[in-house]
Amino acid sequence: MPLRFLLALPLSVAAVLYWTLPAASKDDGWDLGGKRLVDKDGKKSKDISGIACTTDKGFPRFCLTIDDNMQAAQFVIVRDGELEGGDTTRPLIPNRYKDRPLELDGEGVAYGDDWFYVIGSHGHPRDKKKKLHPVEDRDEIDARIAASSQVVRIRVRPGNGQPLTRADVVDIQRSPKLKEIIAADHTLRRFVDRRLENNGLTVEGIAILEKRMFIGFRGPTLDNGTAPVLSVSIAAVFEGAPPDPALHVLPIGRGQGVRDLAPFDGGILVLAGPTGEAAAPYDVHWWDGSSDRLRHLADITRATEADEDYKPEAILPLDHDESGLRILVLSDGAKEGGPRDIVIPLP
Repeated sequence: MPLRFLLALPLSVAAVLYWTLPAASKDDGWDLGGKRLVDKDGKKSKDISGIACTTDKGFPRFCLTIDDNMQAAQFVIVRDGELEGGDTTRPLIPNRYKDRPLELDGEGVAYGDDWFYVIGSHGHPRDKKKKLHPVEDRDEIDARIAASSQVVRIRVRPGNGQPLTRADVVDIQRSPKLKEIIAADHTLRRFVDRRLENNGLTVEGIAILEKRMFIGFRGPTLDNGTAPVLSVSIAAVFEGAPPDPALHVLPIGRGQGVRDLAPFDGGILVLAGPTGEAAAPYDVHWWDGSSDRLRHLADITRATEADEDYKPEAILPLDHDESGLRILVLSDGAKEGGPRDIVIPLP
């Protein structure tokens, strides 16, 4: 039964049709063949935070990933059971501080109409060891916030059945407009440029649905443990159209924020995980993209417990049948994203 149909039913009826899902299962991880997923030094990446592909069906798929410590993104090939790195793009942003390149802090990737979209965190730099002094290092903090407060879109040639390469990049465009839209929202504005540990604002997910951009926030946590998702037209961010934002407040709870978004079944899969550094579950929900209601699909925490550094940051729907929905999960903290698939039973 399609999730969009189930969600539309009265809760009393849906409760009869929906059951408590068994724990998600996983395999032992995917092969990483050929060229590796790399970091800014050309070594194996340990900070994969987003993935999107030019198609949502079949294999192989031609996709783009982002390492949140890089200025560039990387093309990858997704085969069933294998993830293979390809070309990196040229730098997505030109920002520098004292002659040092600054990272976009890319936290999510989406795809639509021949464009990949890579979104920066739009937040205060991560600073677990408190090395950045709020006054003495203000110039650097501001420069790093400006670098990460951009959405970059990368146009690629229409698919010809061959893996994407750097030569397939037709155009790269950058926009800081989303930061202005966020700062104008009466709910979000007070969290802008705060540190994450002070319930600051930081973006970690993006999805494209019907020419609108959906932006998921790891923080802030709002009233009653809810998490914000902002939607805005692509034209408002990149083409000078009037801002048309809509803020959705999703009842995620459990000390969680949005860690990734991915289109599925006419709506959006929401990966939820810890807002801060404290331990919290990782869950997958389905959302119709318009209401403020979620349908919980599975707690996938057990699929990540074998490695304490495995922090799911990116999901990609692979296929679904009567046995359930199979998703690819990539992690911040694992070598080359530690790709593994998880099967989620569907109602």
